[in-house]
Amino acid sequence: MGQINPQVAAVTQRIIKRSASLRDDYLRQIAEDYNNRPERGKLSCGNLAHGFAACGEEDKNSLRMMEAGNMAIVTSYNDMLSAHQPYATYPDKLKQAMREIGCTAQVAGGVPAMCDGVTQGQDGMELSLLSRDLIAQCTAMSLSHQMFDGVLALGICDKIVPGLMMGVLSFGYLPALFVPAGPMESGLPNKEKQRIRQLYAEGKIGRDELLQAESDSYHSHGTCTFYGTANSNQMVLEAMGLQMPGSSFVNPDNPLRDKLTAEAGYQLARITALGNDYRPVGEIVDARAVVNGTVALLASGGSTNHTMHLVAIARAAGIILNWDDISELSAAVPLLARVYPNGQADVNHFHAAGGTSCLFRQLLDSGFMHADAKTSWGDSFADFTQEPRLDADNKVVWHESPQQPLDMEVLTTVDKAFSNEGGLRLMSGNLGRGVIKVSAVALENQIVEAPAVVIDAQDDLEPLFKSGSLDRDCVVVVRYQGPKALGMPELHKLMPFLGTLQDKGHKVALVTDGRMSGASGKVPAAIHIVPEAASGGLLGKLREGDLLRVNAVTGELMFVGDEAELNAREAAPLPNAGQQGCGRELFAINRDNISNAEQGASFLFPGV
Repeated sequence: MGQINPQVAAVTQRIIKRSASLRDDYLRQIAEDYNNRPERGKLSCGNLAHGFAACGEEDKNSLRMMEAGNMAIVTSYNDMLSAHQPYATYPDKLKQAMREIGCTAQVAGGVPAMCDGVTQGQDGMELSLLSRDLIAQCTAMSLSHQMFDGVLALGICDKIVPGLMMGVLSFGYLPALFVPAGPMESGLPNKEKQRIRQLYAEGKIGRDELLQAESDSYHSHGTCTFYGTANSNQMVLEAMGLQMPGSSFVNPDNPLRDKLTAEAGYQLARITALGNDYRPVGEIVDARAVVNGTVALLASGGSTNHTMHLVAIARAAGIILNWDDISELSAAVPLLARVYPNGQADVNHFHAAGGTSCLFRQLLDSGFMHADAKTSWGDSFADFTQEPRLDADNKVVWHESPQQPLDMEVLTTVDKAFSNEGGLRLMSGNLGRGVIKVSAVALENQIVEAPAVVIDAQDDLEPLFKSGSLDRDCVVVVRYQGPKALGMPELHKLMPFLGTLQDKGHKVALVTDGRMSGASGKVPAAIHIVPEAASGGLLGKLREGDLLRVNAVTGELMFVGDEAELNAREAAPLPNAGQQGCGRELFAINRDNISNAEQGASFLFPGV
């Protein structure tokens, strides 16, 4: 393994120093929780009987043997979402795997799992980000029975994995492993899907053609195959040592998938406090693990949502990560993967080209990841260059990943990097701070200085586009979309229109206090702006025609004009106060108490 890169080392040390007091408090708390936990042997007979009343006789007998491990399964299963549908059978598979080694497993609880793809552009999308902290609370509630020696977390998509992580870390004295279900097999090529979406936005094809293309893309069980937040979650989990190496992108129907699920259970049983290799998850998720997860995200061109999620996950482990850290790591870490929307390949192509273990090998060999980081499998993160296969006896065996990627158009080496930086940059200026993902933005489109088009909802863009009034250079500002205003929905409906304008030769950019995930693609989009308009941010004072500069090369986000006059303006009224319907009224208290995007957009940790 290569000597650690100086900039990666410096950022890591800065995080450790900044977090020292908070991290000490966290470690002290989980040690106290461990010492005070109601061990099954000390539970009253009534407590214990309630805990295994519904178990079969074999499992009851194991639970009576206090030295046998009992694993909590926390699941995000539902059968309307393709990514989570495979989890229907996982509890039984994991229970059987545990029985084979004299242990038990119980479904401790379930967490909600909503899909941004289903709710995109609808009222329900305003609950999406808010669901993350609720999932963390549900996870803690699931583990509160304290009947467990370890946690098997079943989660894949968007807010679900970060929420599970935050909840599991509140029981940081328990070891934990995350168990993926894998992506669906490849469908309609991403380039064709993008073309059809744009044709629909231009009015050149109808809804029937669009629906057929979408159905051909999202066509079976498993995670969507583009590299959005769901698949970024899997990358981050592996990089943090919390998932079996090479397991992220094995398809649901691959025979290896079930074997890896069982292996996760076996491994968890090895690392409980009942044995001699105890690995509490709160100790594994340290500053090195957080940096490794961030580096893997940046090197693979992952989702911008993790500029919030990683901050919140780190905080749950007593670690303070901020946007300056992420931006500095991005400046040092090369981009080694081209997966849609940063390329035309999907995650199945990425997996076939060498996948996570090959990517980690390139990064470790060049010193961009901490080889000595603790993990839930292997001796350290240095072992995560291995990948799983089935041998002649249908058992999982581990092999070293390829030394070189197998398709250099999809996954490359450090010396032939697609870019010398990770492509995620910090934007700052008199309009506030935000982030921008430029890994899919051509260099000639990264600087835009143009008049503002100011709207307060993404649905306001389509009529402007159809009227022809946007056939010019412009910076579209979509405000009042932040955590306090709306719960920070994603704004995917904007991109087909803005992409069309860019294709016509216009200089176009987006500025918003909302989210985009990985969907910004080829259009420069300064997102997550803080302070948001609903918290007094200057986006609320912008007017149509104001000259704005979005310079992704230098990181400038500027109002070009008389700043004193801008500050003296009255802010536009909040257009969406007191949301009602689709359950939004139930989440008013969450919006009122949520922190800003740079602080992780969390109502569990306001003011990080």
